[in-house]
Amino acid sequence: MPAERGATVEFRDVTKRYVDQIAVDGLSLTVPAGKICILVGPSGSGKTTSLKMVNRLIEPTSGAILIDGHDVLKEEPTQLRRRIGYVIQQVGLFPHQTIDENVATVPRLLGWTKQRIDARVTELFSLVGLDPGRYARRYPAQLSGGERQRAGVARALAAEPPVMLMDEPFGAVDPIVRERLQSELLRIQRDQGTTVLFVTHDIDEAIRLGDRVAVMRGGKLVQYAPPGELLAHPADDFVAQFVGSDRGLKRLGLLTVGGADLDATVDRASVDRNAPVLAPSTTLRDALVRLLASESQIGVVVGGDRYLGVLTLATIGKMIRSDS
Repeated sequence: MPAERGATVEFRDVTKRYVDQIAVDGLSLTVPAGKICILVGPSGSGKTTSLKMVNRLIEPTSGAILIDGHDVLKEEPTQLRRRIGYVIQQVGLFPHQTIDENVATVPRLLGWTKQRIDARVTELFSLVGLDPGRYARRYPAQLSGGERQRAGVARALAAEPPVMLMDEPFGAVDPIVRERLQSELLRIQRDQGTTVLFVTHDIDEAIRLGDRVAVMRGGKLVQYAPPGELLAHPADDFVAQFVGSDRGLKRLGLLTVGGADLDATVDRASVDRNAPVLAPSTTLRDALVRLLASESQIGVVVGGDRYLGVLTLATIGKMIRSDS
């Protein structure tokens, strides 16, 4: 079970208007408690503006934003921000403070006891994969980009916020570190149960991380759906082009072998011994890679000690074509 419970975040007809433009136009969506919502779209689509209106770094022109039913516009902004985690691409750690001092920032402002702060900081170092013995007394300049991002996530989670906002948090690190940080975020979010709103321009990142994906364009919400639905049924040509012509292949990464149409009538003894053995939890994309690498047309699917049937290249190909 998650250690903390996330909060529901709701946008109700939210608009942000500047003198010469509308940055966000009538945004309405609900992020369920404890889920990751990805805001994605091209530059100027309104995704970062939407994110910053949640903690009132930008004030909406009209509409309402509710956290567990409470309108954020009726709260004092500083108090609101202290109960919402916030992570940005540049991290924003205080350069003159050590990492443990950075992580303790919000609990200290909230008046937590030193004992409680120390226990929480130690817990968070472990949670984000930083050894406190090595990193607690270092300064931000002494850390790599990936390590600073981990420290930034720890600081955002320090006061056990029900909601965390992340604005392109992994955009400045190399692809290998980025993938590791994405995996860490998924692990941490499952453990903590925090509701996450996450801005990115990268559709692959959105599909990997999101429970829900909000595709925006020109300040408007074009489609809001789980990743699998977004890939299988894009709302219009813009969404189809944005998710890419390979959306059928991308969707295979969200589906598992156990959910595919297996042929259980094939006798296992008759299958080529070189055919790969697949677990039901294997993604169809990984299954496809293994089938192609083995030059086999079929894979043997085994759950525990039980033979479940075979998965064929033809079956995978049919699923790709049906979504393209």
